Amino acid sequence: MSLLEPALDPVPAAAPARPLTPQREALLRALDARTPGHSLPAPLYTDPDLHQAELELLWQRQWVFVGTSAEVPEPGDYVTLDIGRASVMVLRDDDEQVRAFHNVCRHRGARLVTEDKGSVGNIVCGYHRWTYSTDGRLVHAPQLGPDIDPACLSLLSVHVREIEGLLFVCLAADPPDDVEDVARVIAPYFAPHHLGSAKVAAQIDLVEDGNWKLTMENNRECYHCDGHPDLLCTFFQTWGLAEHQVPDRMRASHERFLLADAELAQRCAAQGLPYPTISDLVDRPLGFRVERSPMDAAGESFSRDGTRLVQRTLGDVDGFRMGRLGLHAQPNLWLHVCADHAVTFAVFPVGVDKTLVRTTWLVDADAVEGVDYDVDALTEVWRHTNEEDAAFVALAQRGVSDPAYVPGPYTETEAQVDAFVSWYAARIREEIVR
Repeated sequence: MSLLEPALDPVPAAAPARPLTPQREALLRALDARTPGHSLPAPLYTDPDLHQAELELLWQRQWVFVGTSAEVPEPGDYVTLDIGRASVMVLRDDDEQVRAFHNVCRHRGARLVTEDKGSVGNIVCGYHRWTYSTDGRLVHAPQLGPDIDPACLSLLSVHVREIEGLLFVCLAADPPDDVEDVARVIAPYFAPHHLGSAKVAAQIDLVEDGNWKLTMENNRECYHCDGHPDLLCTFFQTWGLAEHQVPDRMRASHERFLLADAELAQRCAAQGLPYPTISDLVDRPLGFRVERSPMDAAGESFSRDGTRLVQRTLGDVDGFRMGRLGLHAQPNLWLHVCADHAVTFAVFPVGVDKTLVRTTWLVDADAVEGVDYDVDALTEVWRHTNEEDAAFVALAQRGVSDPAYVPGPYTETEAQVDAFVSWYAARIREEIVR
């Protein structure tokens, strides 16, 4: 692990251990066609067959962020997500443990729950009423023969890992074990903020007209942030830039950032909060970057003037002027934690050119809507920013679908985009030979 950006050299192609399907061969050819430091070839954004192959090789084999424990606060509460053709049900069982199951009945395969979220006493299949307890055991199956052992017909489990209130699932039988390494690194950053005991103040789903990688790439740079006027009230546009990369027009903002950064570092040190940026984006399966960063204006929250949006702090932090704690985890998460609230962004591919972005705002469990916060004010900046980003992603999707598209070079300010694309290519190459 390094505090510096990882090397961005492409991973050399490995010889497949067995014959590849035509789709996987095409996927490798597309990766081989990429020029290092350039955007991906068009088929990786537009070809439905390649999209299906990457769902199988990447999304169904890596740890994927599914939501927060605040979304399943009580026994029986559940959320579902679709990863390609696979549906996963994440719920809190009667012993208050978070579990995940394939959302498929063990009888004849009917989908068990069809809503995105809800609450159950038991999990009852709507087809023939086979009934499962919240820990997945089959507890009732009408007219099941006496020679069939119900214990052999429990729901099929999915690996789930909770890290300080953040829930990740992995569909692989043998998931990457680096999730424990990542947990050890990031848990101290998030523990003081008590995300695990927060409550959901708002959640908005937005389907963007673009490939999921374009959504993630768009998030990894602020090169386009002139298109986010609300966000720039508090988000320093020089985020991610080295000193020599700061243009003259941003110099005044950068000077404010340096001063605010030094002050925030002192406040965090006084409270024992970890501050160094840790970036490990390419080489590990669960690539991540965690950082604390100051915010502009009042420096408290994502409002137009930087003042707090919630009148209660979230967790054990002293004061509201605590900037933001950020996490990016691949393939599908970024989030921000301010002193007064947290906002998470989960990305799920819906189709080769459709992507669901689920945004969730968390506040202290005792915060009262209408007293401690106003939902419209709390969500305003990111509602606007998400809509602006959706427009950018749609523009990019239309462009990469044009026959005239030729992958172009990333600028210095897009190093994290290059890191994400390099991570994607490395994981595909690893998995394609397994």
